[in-house]
Amino acid sequence: MKSLKIALALAAATGASGAMAALAVGAKAPDFTTRGALAGKTFTLTLSHQLKRGPVVLYFFPKAFTPGCSAEAREFAEHIEDFRKAGATVIGMSADPVDDLIAFSTKECAGKFAVASAGPAIVSGYDVALKMRPGMTDRTSYVIAPSGRIAFVHSEMNYAGHVKSTLAAVEAMKQK
Repeated sequence: MKSLKIALALAAATGASGAMAALAVGAKAPDFTTRGALAGKTFTLTLSHQLKRGPVVLYFFPKAFTPGCSAEAREFAEHIEDFRKAGATVIGMSADPVDDLIAFSTKECAGKFAVASAGPAIVSGYDVALKMRPGMTDRTSYVIAPSGRIAFVHSEMNYAGHVKSTLAAVEAMKQK
């Protein structure tokens, strides 16, 4: 309960909003297996396996190589060591095909973190379908605790603030 109060206070302080995301703090994050890319190499990604190593920042973005999505990926890449120091793994997710994400993982993510393809079941499970553009996801960042529960949500189409707020949430989890 204390971590839930911390997450809610952090959301209020950072201006994070759950307005677009259906998964609330405390909800069970749907497990999934999908294909992803890291530094241009493909692999199979399973959320429950990633959670065994610590918290996961699962951030959904609309489309690879668009200005906002590229800027957001570069910002996550710039701060990846801070996330690692806090014990978290960062994974970018979009409805893009893996072939597009291979290049994105190298160029915009600088080979520093994985990006994976969110198929229809993942998009539905996390309720991140972009209503105005079918086949794309909205911009929602989830911090998922090792227990598999949502610890923090930042849902806002403007990419600014996603990295800062999710990093603050992960650091708050580590301090408790």
